[in-house]
Amino acid sequence: MTRLSVEMLAADTVEPITSAGHAQLGVAVLVGIAVIVLLITKFKLHAFLSLTLGSLVLGALAGAPLDKVIVSFTTGLGTTVAGVGVLIALGAILGKMLADSGGADQIVDTILARASGRSMPWAMVLIASVIGLPLFFEVGVVLLIPVVLMVAKRGNYSLMRIGIPALAGLSVMHGLVPPHPGPLVAIDAIGANLGVTLALGVLVAIPTVIIAGPLFSRYAARWVDVPAPDRMIPQRASEDLEKRPGFGATLTTILLPVVLMLSKALVDIVVDNPENTVQRVFDVIGSPLIALLASVLVGIFTLLRPAGFSKERISPLVEKSLAPIAGILLIVGAGGGFKQTLIDTGVGQMVLEISKDWSIPALLLAWLIAVAIRLATGSATVATVSAAGLVAPLAADMSTTHAALLVLAIGAGSLFFSHVNDAGFWLVKEYFGLNVGQTVKTWSVMETIISVVAGGLVLLLSLVI
Repeated sequence: MTRLSVEMLAADTVEPITSAGHAQLGVAVLVGIAVIVLLITKFKLHAFLSLTLGSLVLGALAGAPLDKVIVSFTTGLGTTVAGVGVLIALGAILGKMLADSGGADQIVDTILARASGRSMPWAMVLIASVIGLPLFFEVGVVLLIPVVLMVAKRGNYSLMRIGIPALAGLSVMHGLVPPHPGPLVAIDAIGANLGVTLALGVLVAIPTVIIAGPLFSRYAARWVDVPAPDRMIPQRASEDLEKRPGFGATLTTILLPVVLMLSKALVDIVVDNPENTVQRVFDVIGSPLIALLASVLVGIFTLLRPAGFSKERISPLVEKSLAPIAGILLIVGAGGGFKQTLIDTGVGQMVLEISKDWSIPALLLAWLIAVAIRLATGSATVATVSAAGLVAPLAADMSTTHAALLVLAIGAGSLFFSHVNDAGFWLVKEYFGLNVGQTVKTWSVMETIISVVAGGLVLLLSLVI
């Protein structure tokens, strides 16, 4: 089961483990989040322990039995690690292969040679947008961040000046542009036209990613001036290497999982028959696990062998690649556990019930509902699924274009202000070596800009089309 289907299942079928009222749940959420932030910032407790304690406090204040809170937390942790952890591990292996073979050096050197200082952020946002189209955000981070870190280090660029455009490209695709899973779910729930939504999604995405990426990165670099963390940067390949893989072979290896996943998305759209043999084959080879695994296996022949690696050197390389990501896996998993605790205590359902009484235009209502669920649960997918289900009846009397804009309004709202209950928050924090405050000032603000700009553009488009 994919991470998307797991989160959809959680959003649709989980019964709250407490009968607490809205006021009690609201207080529980605020205190739970405050405990996490305080433990990390004030007492310098490790994020994994802080998230674990914060989840227990949340459940206890919400009036849920602690044994059920523990089950919710561990279920969320396990689901997140199962869905994302293996991908991070495979990405780490691929990154180590790229680094030790000299392939990453080849990519970075080529980018630095062809892009000047001013054009580098634009180059990064373009690459991220293309690569991020068919991928879950976490997969795109795994593939891109090592390159971002090396470009920043080798080219002596501000980390935020290079990193924010890449993250913006990935995030905008995640929320706005099909065939990404989030928009596809909303399209199906609302009954919108895929082609129209895709066209309008690209129209909204382009100015959004420009504002939240290259333009905002100028300010983010001033607010948070940090070097690329050495522990996450693959080191330059040994000078003892007589040769390294070519740019074409290296790029092909990196893009292989992107091509496989995009092919799966396109086949799903064109064939649209789960019993069809072709679709079933592409569902397997286009899954993130198989796509990244294939890239790792191909890399043995396109990266390691050309660099002169013997069979005996491959196993130690894999072992060395996994050690640095242990902490990241636990933190990201704990973030998923906290998110599941929020869902199981009924916070998402509370937001849905409260929002039924809001009397505002449909597109703005859809955006606000998605924002509220995103803030409460930390999951863009849960926000998209829940909001789409709630506002779907409003699309019955809408034109084709306005139904597509309703999908985009939900997608924009689902990206609003990522914070401590979002696994992506911790992923970005750890990869970039930031503290919680720095992550809020860069990543969280960037996500908010994307949400507000895209939501505003959707409302403007609704006035003219």
